[in-house]
Amino acid sequence: MRTHYCGQVNAELAEQQVTLCGWVNKRRDLGGLIFIDLRDREGLIQVVFDPDQKALFEQAEKLRQEFCVQITGTVNRRPDSQVNANMKTGEVELLASELNILSRSEPLPIDFNSQVSEEARLRYRYLDLRRPQMNEKLQFRAKVTSAVRRFLDDNGFLDIETPMLTRATPEGARDYLVPSRTHKGRFFALPQSPQLFKQLLMMSGFDRYYQIVKCFRDEDLRADRQPEFTQIDIETSFMTAEQVMEVTENMTRELFDKLLGIELGEFPSMTWHEAMKRYGSDKPDLRNPLELVDVADLLKDVEFKVFSGPANDEKGRVAVIRLPGQAESVSRKMIDEYTNFVGIYGAKGLAWIKVNDLAQGRDGLQSPILKFLPDDALNAILERTGAATGDILFFGSDKANTVAEAMGALRLKLGEEFGLVSDEWKPLWVVDFPMFEEDDDGSLAALHHPFTAPVNVTPDELRANPAQALSNAYDMVLNGVEVGGGSTRIFENEMQQAVFEVLGIGKEEAQEKFGFLLEALKYGTPPHAGLAFGLDRLVMLMVGASSIRDVIAFPKTTTAACVLTDAPGLANSDALNELGVKSTVEDTE
Repeated sequence: MRTHYCGQVNAELAEQQVTLCGWVNKRRDLGGLIFIDLRDREGLIQVVFDPDQKALFEQAEKLRQEFCVQITGTVNRRPDSQVNANMKTGEVELLASELNILSRSEPLPIDFNSQVSEEARLRYRYLDLRRPQMNEKLQFRAKVTSAVRRFLDDNGFLDIETPMLTRATPEGARDYLVPSRTHKGRFFALPQSPQLFKQLLMMSGFDRYYQIVKCFRDEDLRADRQPEFTQIDIETSFMTAEQVMEVTENMTRELFDKLLGIELGEFPSMTWHEAMKRYGSDKPDLRNPLELVDVADLLKDVEFKVFSGPANDEKGRVAVIRLPGQAESVSRKMIDEYTNFVGIYGAKGLAWIKVNDLAQGRDGLQSPILKFLPDDALNAILERTGAATGDILFFGSDKANTVAEAMGALRLKLGEEFGLVSDEWKPLWVVDFPMFEEDDDGSLAALHHPFTAPVNVTPDELRANPAQALSNAYDMVLNGVEVGGGSTRIFENEMQQAVFEVLGIGKEEAQEKFGFLLEALKYGTPPHAGLAFGLDRLVMLMVGASSIRDVIAFPKTTTAACVLTDAPGLANSDALNELGVKSTVEDTE
């Protein structure tokens, strides 16, 4: 039906006849001439209708926004004075000779020339996706997946599919369950990741596997989460953690170089402990120069219990953020707002000191907490934080986890508000994670997942001192976003059993949930390791979007609903009976 895409018509086609198909982006009637901008996925071109062709002109007068049309015409160069440098096709225009209205459009239910709510955009997503900025994002996503496949294919990886209907694999979120008609009362789970199957593929001898795969997690949503999301899933045998990191780092550098023309350079490495200490986050944004400075050891003997309590608690922490040069610009109202902000993360308050004139000592400082701090502690804090005249210090004092979360979030907020975040790309590997984390009830949970291998411990040593164990895990972080995470896997039956024991998973439960894995570990399992990228997050970063919903064709809302199709929907009683399922929720619709 067409000879070219609209956006590909250029001066090389001058005086030639072409046929184009697309949508009327805009129509203008000027001085007896009708102009339209015709749009398809590759861009826009200006089309001119000459009033001397009366029948054609009368037909063009009927055109409205979003009519779907086929137009044949001659490509003409525009006069130099009329060249539009902002369009790929700005050197030419199409003089129409034939017009075929393929499909008419009713007046649009949304106006993209004004502010449109996200719900409206999602409800009419097929219209939203016609917009060039959305079209470009999805085209870029396709280029990313194509480049990933080429890189992995060229490096000996095999694209192998794994099941969508399976047993639950624990990844820290609720599973989406699918009832079985043929096995009433039993349920499949949609995979949170292909974790166990890719390990089984390693045991099967496929030493380099990849898959661009859908994963499903029934969890509360935010900008970078969806109930269904896409992973670039990678697993290898006979490769160390360092080798997996090297391959995936090379792939990431190549993506940025070829698709964005950006050189990322070598990725530095930082331990989890250092990241939490300096930035309060295991995915630190290194574009932000602000850091947390620990001062608990300087405050153990002060009478101010807000500081001395956490300072003397082995699970407590006192940390300071120094905001340089902003003492005068930070008002009391702003401090109150920051106090409320850290309260969202569990902090009970936010102490502060303004350094108005360092040379004047205590007299040059301003803060309601000065009276509680002796000179030696105060001077030591100023020295350790590198405080200078014009700075303001913010203090976090609480349980270590609360301080890290609250002050880490405040660090990001201050960096953005005061324009401290650079426009560079800052990649990072975070390594040496704790093997386990403590839940509120004192029990241990796997920080990543229970198939991650610990570092340099025997099964008995792990059982004896699990809280001190480190895992051989590694996360790729880019501009404060975790884009990929992986680890070496447990490949010995005894170590896997030991991890299950630490997690409170008894032999009977382990056999019920993971019997097939434990059985497979008996038969010559190779050492293996892998990494999974969040494709949606990666593309979001690369195109500069603020939400992964902008790089997914048909995303869900923050309530995990699809307003386009009105899903999830009700199932009729016959279908439920056939599945052996009864709803306990009253139908109010």
